[in-house]
Amino acid sequence: MTTGMREPAEDEGAGGAAAVPPSPPSASGGISVGVLTGGAVAAGEGATAEDRAQRVGRPAPPPGGGGPPVGPPAAGAVSIGVMSGGAAASGPQARALDATTQVLDAPDALLAAMGTLRAQLRLLSPSDETSDVDARLAEAEEEIEATGQVRRSRLQWLRERLDLGATAAATLASAAAVVQQITQLLGRQG
Repeated sequence: MTTGMREPAEDEGAGGAAAVPPSPPSASGGISVGVLTGGAVAAGEGATAEDRAQRVGRPAPPPGGGGPPVGPPAAGAVSIGVMSGGAAASGPQARALDATTQVLDAPDALLAAMGTLRAQLRLLSPSDETSDVDARLAEAEEEIEATGQVRRSRLQWLRERLDLGATAAATLASAAAVVQQITQLLGRQG
């Protein structure tokens, strides 16, 4: 297995990065990585790779905006041009697990919008849907108040429920404000 970054002079000059397409897998296993910014890589018989990190925001881009060309790996191996987190394994009994949690820095405006929406939800007739949204908002508020951050997956769930327009919660003006805050945050931080 090789990991690393070539110097620009070794590459195709200033023209940018070129990735080598993966080769078909073989019993020998093997991985060649151009740039690795977090994650896990394993190769060979019984290989295991796990990444259980907590990442804040979007991964930093590799120097120069792209990865270097990756030379051909060993016969039947996998070639990865750039890897920003995740897990890769190769071999007959290989196993890769990516159990990362991405958290985003939450602005005060998001916390305020969530509080307003929760107050307005109490004005609606109780339903499973409003209870579920209220509970998820409460979890997000607690996470933000405790850490200043919120899990990306939590924000995505809220945006999906509130952006549908067909639910009672989505009809509230404060829901639109929460969706706008979430969309800006997800767009800004990955």
